[in-house]
Amino acid sequence: MFSIGQMALVTMISHLIFIYITWVAIQSLNVDPLIRKGKIVEARILIIFVTIFIGTNVSRFVLDILNASQNLIYLF
Repeated sequence: MFSIGQMALVTMISHLIFIYITWVAIQSLNVDPLIRKGKIVEARILIIFVTIFIGTNVSRFVLDILNASQNLIYLF
């Protein structure tokens, strides 16, 4: 099993990887028609927050699935 420090490091790296993947995916979307003139900075901040939200939730899901699969040995 991982120690607390190792698990924290794996979690942080996982979050950063999935945030990056989400950022790349969101950059492929055309959000220009949704942005009002003069509100570009606010739209970019919103995109950053949405990226962090989606990336960390996907990372948590993957880490939870991995943790649950490791705990399956205790079922039998």
